[in-house]
Parts: sequence; structure tokens; C-alpha cells
Amino acid sequence: MSGLSCARLLLLNGHEVVLVSADPLQLTTSYLAAAVWFPTAVGPAEAVARWGAATYDVLAAEAAAGVPGVVMRETLVLRRDAQALQPPLPAWADVVGNLRIARLDELPPRYSFGLRFVVPSVEMPLYLPHLWNTVLALRARHVVRRVGALKEILDLHPDLVVNAAGLAAGALVGDETVFPVRGQIVRVSNPGLRISVRDEAHPGGRAYVHPRSKDCILGGTLDVGNWQTDPDPAEAAAILDRCTDIAPQLATSHLLETFVGLRPGRPEARVELDLDLLPVPVIHDYGHGGAGITIGWGCAQDVAALAEQLATSP
Repeated sequence: MSGLSCARLLLLNGHEVVLVSADPLQLTTSYLAAAVWFPTAVGPAEAVARWGAATYDVLAAEAAAGVPGVVMRETLVLRRDAQALQPPLPAWADVVGNLRIARLDELPPRYSFGLRFVVPSVEMPLYLPHLWNTVLALRARHVVRRVGALKEILDLHPDLVVNAAGLAAGALVGDETVFPVRGQIVRVSNPGLRISVRDEAHPGGRAYVHPRSKDCILGGTLDVGNWQTDPDPAEAAAILDRCTDIAPQLATSHLLETFVGLRPGRPEARVELDLDLLPVPVIHDYGHGGAGITIGWGCAQDVAALAEQLATSP
């Protein structure tokens, strides 16, 4: 998601772009993502607010234009805490607009509070191929190569390198603050759900239910520092249980598959110009944690702006 969004903006600004990647889209973490706009496990707060607002606008425009996989979907965020029937609104409330307190008849059993609002929801198996084909149509060139250090691509003679390699981005440049945030999710048949539902503080662990065109994505986990990519059957069963708790309609769903992705964690997302790493400038864009679809286009806009500053500087 990060690399392709940067590539698209750079191409539209008139740059020649070479994409260097080793894996097909279907093997990337982005392809597996539930991909609903919602700031999760990422900082710094001020930049995330700005990136998130910009990304919301881009995805909302794409939904209106009928871009494959992008829709505006109503979301219900739940709270069990009876002591806080009206907790403070989240910092991103102004971005989504038309946020309202859910009626009691809109809440599942055992819940006393919820917020309803509309955000972009992206079905990545549809969206990523569209974005890929758009970038290729703009005449990007693709080089299939596994890179161990960023300097290894200097034989391509770039005048600028954008480091948007997800979890691998830190290892490419010696940034030891990057860590995996393991996420296990479950895919089930859709029993007729139309809205996303989530409880970030469910007693059994994070719970979210995101309907898509032909299925539902259920999650999930935020396991910091865990490199394990094999699904845990016990965790899958727990995800199903707590998601059925917040969306009882799932009791009639059928399990389709369960899989794991490693999100690129970092104490703060890194979007900055680096003039010391290579003989050519490097712009870093990584460390998005669980918010790649939430801040991705905003970060890419900053990357494009930095590239334009370089292009126009004496």
C-alpha cells in the first residue's frame, strides 16, 4: 500500500519510477489487511491526525468514483463500561463527521454505549490490483528483486530512493526500532452484515467485524514483537467467539480461512528525508503499525511533497 501510493503520486508529478519488490501482491501484509479507516497502533498523534484526514479524503473520493474495493461503510464502535455512558469522543471524531451516539436498540447484548459513523472500507484483494495496474499504466517499471540493504539498488542509477518496504524497511537501513505487530484474522461467510462493528477493549481481546462484498473479516490480535506467521487454531476460535459476541448474526456464518500478517511497527511512523544514508537522497515512509490504510495516502502526499522540494531546490 505504501509503495504503490507513493509511486502513483510521483508518477503523476512527472517522475520516472522503478518499483523494486520481491513478492507478489497476494503475499504482502497489505493484501491480507482488514483495511478499514481507524487509527490503530501508530504515532505521533499530531501527524497521524493530519495523515489520517488526508487519507480519509482520498479514499472517500475513490469510493465516490467507484474505484474497485473502496466503499464508505457505517461503523459501530462499542463500549461495555456502564460507568462511562458518554466517554470523551475520539481525537479523530472531526475527521469522520456525522458521528452520533448509538441508540440502545442498535447495541448488542451486554453493551451500554456505542458510536456510529461512516469511514472508508477497502477490500484489498480488489483495491491493490487496481492500484498496481494504475501504476503500471502510468509507465512505472517493475524489478523483481529481494533486497538486503538499500544500497543494493544503486545499480539501477536512481536520483532518489523511497524506502516504503513495510516491515523490511528498518532492516534495509539499520533502523532497530522497527518491530513486527502480529495480526491474526479469520475470514467467514457474510450472514448479511452491512456495518462494521468493533470493541477495542473486549474482555477476550480486540474484536472487530468488517463485512466485504462476499465475506467478513474478523479479528484480531496486536502481538508486538511476535514473528510467528502460522495461524493459531485456539486464537482463531477465540476470535470467532468474541466477534460473535459483538455481532450475534455471525452464529450462522461458515469459517472460510484464517491467516496471519505482520504489521510494520515502530514507536512513531517515519516519513522524512535522509541525505546521509546513500549517495542519493532517501525518503523514508514506514512504521505505519496497524494504520496503513488509515494514513497511507497522507504519508504518500508528504513523500511526494519532499520529492518536489528536492526537484526544485538549487
